[in-house]
Amino acid sequence: MHHTVANYPFPQEFIDYLASHTLAGVKGGKDGHRFLDIWMVEVNGRVFARSWSKSNRSWFTAFKEEGIGQLKFGDKIIPVAGKPLADSQTNSLIDQAYKEKYTQAHNLVYVNGITQPEYHEYTMEFFYDA
Repeated sequence: MHHTVANYPFPQEFIDYLASHTLAGVKGGKDGHRFLDIWMVEVNGRVFARSWSKSNRSWFTAFKEEGIGQLKFGDKIIPVAGKPLADSQTNSLIDQAYKEKYTQAHNLVYVNGITQPEYHEYTMEFFYDA
């Protein structure tokens, strides 16, 4: 049963939060128990994240199976839909966004990893579900 994806713009305060914070919370599916802090990037008003672990039981697979979840920033929580992204042109822009955002020395090894082509199929696009 897939959730219809409406395309509302994200609240500006969420976009601002992403610009100034390296981590945001994600919870996939209806029954996710807790938020996991992950890297998230914004590209042209669209919001993306990649599954670092590529594991079978993760926020990523919950979004793939159920299509919905929540994002948390500060003490605010917003409902979102999520869809895996297959578009290679957009994936290249996401690689670039990761490289521009996560420049801290301790993050460079992870940036190098998460921008490899095999991570493209672990890219989720979030849609604000107002």
